[in-house]
Amino acid sequence: MKKENPSSVAVSGFFYKNPVLKIKEFLAFLSTRFGLIFALNMQSTILYYWVYHVTNNKLSLGFVGLAEVIPAIGFSLIAGHYVDQSEKRKMVVRCLSGYLFTAICLFAIAVPFVEKKISVSLLVGLIYFFVFVGGILRSFFSPSMFSLFGLVVPREHFPNATSWSSMSWQMGSVLGPLVAGVFIAFFGIAAGLFAVIIVFILIYFPLFHITVKPILKREKEPILYSIKEGLKFVIQTPTLLAAQCLDMFSVLFGGAVALLPVYQKEILHVNEIGFGVLRAAPGIGALLTLGLLAFMPLKTNPGKKLFLCVTGFALSIIVFGISTNFYLSFAMLLLSGMLDAVSVVIRSTILQLVTPDAMRGRVSSVNTIFISSSNEFGDFESGVMANWLGTVRAVVVGGCLTLGVIAFTFVKVPQLRNFTFDDKKEE
Repeated sequence: MKKENPSSVAVSGFFYKNPVLKIKEFLAFLSTRFGLIFALNMQSTILYYWVYHVTNNKLSLGFVGLAEVIPAIGFSLIAGHYVDQSEKRKMVVRCLSGYLFTAICLFAIAVPFVEKKISVSLLVGLIYFFVFVGGILRSFFSPSMFSLFGLVVPREHFPNATSWSSMSWQMGSVLGPLVAGVFIAFFGIAAGLFAVIIVFILIYFPLFHITVKPILKREKEPILYSIKEGLKFVIQTPTLLAAQCLDMFSVLFGGAVALLPVYQKEILHVNEIGFGVLRAAPGIGALLTLGLLAFMPLKTNPGKKLFLCVTGFALSIIVFGISTNFYLSFAMLLLSGMLDAVSVVIRSTILQLVTPDAMRGRVSSVNTIFISSSNEFGDFESGVMANWLGTVRAVVVGGCLTLGVIAFTFVKVPQLRNFTFDDKKEE
């Protein structure tokens, strides 16, 4: 009797646990998502370095983030309306073309010959302007990709597909800044921005392997009514609203990454390499967890696991806040990234499962507001709290506030606590 090849058995087992990887359009989706997140993180890292390099002003760094988050939030609801009434792949192509255009413009002003010809104030103003344009594009890109996900993946594979989608995002967000640093150190800012252009061009290849998708919402509605319907759905869906609020307040109060430079210099007393290791710790933890979830998908009690992971995230931030040992601090940041990755997969799967196909753009646009509010404004909140209470107290108080939000949500929203992936079946 012929014995089976162990390697072929392992491969078969891998695809049995990850059937979504047999879908060619989903692989193209993953490549597109990774490429875009990689390029955007690479670009933003270069821009932050560039702005501080020419201004030597820390406040100017804050304006870079502000220039992106204002349009990302301000245009989100309008973007969701238009995404729902548009063909999704075409919308992603338009966003990619817009990103490519801004990348070319940024490269043009970074060329040494051009950079030397314009004043610092004009240079920084142009960077802020193109970052602002990128924020507008982001408000359309996020709901477009979210909607496209639901059209290339069967509903029964949403949990598994969300793990891989989150992994591609996390890899792009970790590798993008790393490659940007290499380009800045060895080739310069202009070369780094030119590399971003090349990546954007390459993204067209996997994107065009996704076929044109049907428009599920063909009836035209007044834009204000359409936006109201999207907001109404989120507000009247307790599981969805609670999951998004839990995410927003956890990151808003529990985020400690913005204060890492203070911990590096004043508390842990490590050099720049140590700072880089601490900065990368949450991303490394997230990648490790997402890799495990690819082999051990979440199937049972996702609601309870969400609360457990967010609680663990808050506790790890509190321990990090009071730690004066580099290795303990690294371990807590690593743990926070691991736990956050699990909660991200659960929240994203909930978002995919409970959202009707015809409302994906508008619901995702509301989600973009939650994400932007927690991430960008969370950094601002951390700075204000640290200035008011001191760095350690700010992080510990933030972690405690997160625990309070978790307890309140656990008691008040039993729908989220008891949620299962079988709660929403395709009608």
